Amino acid sequence: MRLERIFDFRSGNDCGLRRSAARCLGCSVHTRELAHLINREPTEASLANARGEALQDEFGYKNASGVLLATFSSTDVHIAKYKNSIYDVQVLSACIYPELLKNQTFPVDVRQRAQTLLDACGERSVGSYTDSSGLNHVRQSVAEFITRRDGVPCSASNVFISSGSQRVMVKLIASGEGDVPTGVLTPVPCRHTLPMMLDFTGVTLEPYMLDKDRGWAVDMNELHRAVNTARGRCQPKAIFISNPGNPTGHVQGRKSIQDVIRFAAAERLLLLVDEVYQEYVFEDAAEFISYKKILFEMGPMYSDTFEMASFHSISSLGECGLRAGYMELVNIEPGVTHFVDTMLCTDISTPVTGQLAIDVMINPPKPGDSSYHTYTKKEHVKDTLKWNCQKACEVLNNLPGVSCQPVMGGIYLYPCVTLPEETMKQAKVEAGPLYCEQLMQGQAVLIGPGCTRGLPAGTHHFRNSWIKENIVVCII
Repeated sequence: MRLERIFDFRSGNDCGLRRSAARCLGCSVHTRELAHLINREPTEASLANARGEALQDEFGYKNASGVLLATFSSTDVHIAKYKNSIYDVQVLSACIYPELLKNQTFPVDVRQRAQTLLDACGERSVGSYTDSSGLNHVRQSVAEFITRRDGVPCSASNVFISSGSQRVMVKLIASGEGDVPTGVLTPVPCRHTLPMMLDFTGVTLEPYMLDKDRGWAVDMNELHRAVNTARGRCQPKAIFISNPGNPTGHVQGRKSIQDVIRFAAAERLLLLVDEVYQEYVFEDAAEFISYKKILFEMGPMYSDTFEMASFHSISSLGECGLRAGYMELVNIEPGVTHFVDTMLCTDISTPVTGQLAIDVMINPPKPGDSSYHTYTKKEHVKDTLKWNCQKACEVLNNLPGVSCQPVMGGIYLYPCVTLPEETMKQAKVEAGPLYCEQLMQGQAVLIGPGCTRGLPAGTHHFRNSWIKENIVVCII
């Protein structure tokens, strides 16, 4: 099986891990080049630090002139001043401080839920260790959530909890063995931390370019080109997909998903699907459909054999700092599943508060529950995000030298910026970082330079989140 080719069972469960760790110290030439591209470009933090003392304030920083720096690079809803669901906060608070279970001002369903979660913890305390793969109660809750969402059975034994979706994914693909480095087909643009993490673990990133002119769609011809190119320098074993796209905001339709599954099956690639922003789809004509749901619609030829791993995290809950996510393995041999569990033991235990937050996220209050009326206020946040998405894109497209593809989902905009060639020559930097630097210096607005995401030379983008209320006023 494809995942078995990533792992080595010939020398026992842990020897392969040790050799993999040693191999990770030497990175491939291709990924070193990409790392050089990334490391030489300014990051959001360096842009802020270059302008003076980084001070925590209402939105995070002030520039050198003392002007409040509005941060549009972060997806932290707390920075954006959104108030999360009272239900979520109350349940987690009662789990951390059980004396609150006696507080009659907390709704009955909050206290009952917190008690149930505490009963699932060792010694009924969030301070106790859990199994490396996560609390059994939370894993079962995730399995039930996936079953409800897709109409396809999910076993808790195939669910693994980790401190973030990206962390567990990189652990999964970084355990390859053999003299030829493991390769992963990765979309460009992609999340800015992924190339660096692949480089650190010795995995070769083989980029495939998303089609910007078609709303950052996945191009099948480009996938075939990428896998053929990869075989010249590594052994491609997996393909990474982000749906909804990060940072592009594209949402794949049913046919696109089917095409990717057929491609991965034909090329014997393990499919890795980041579905973190599945709750955030705003385009009326778009709909989030999980890869697993489509896989099982394609019949036994694929649903009985095709290997994939999907990822989700509590980013959708708005509690990113709690750090937790989960992975579901599909059609993976039991021996490999056991090896994955062993591999996760290196983390000992994912923070329990984050695990409980996963349970809260996937099991919100239902109609008739005491807290249901307060929880529905979260829909206001989604309505605001939809309005932000449409209006911010409209405003950006009216700015000189800026164009932005329509966004269907996620929480980022990824505009293209064009600056006069003479200006770039004088500045001696790429257009993306230069635009971000000037915007931060002159207008105290912090956004992320997109050129750190490995786009071809001559294309310049920046990345900004649109979760802040009144974003259009802020942009203007």
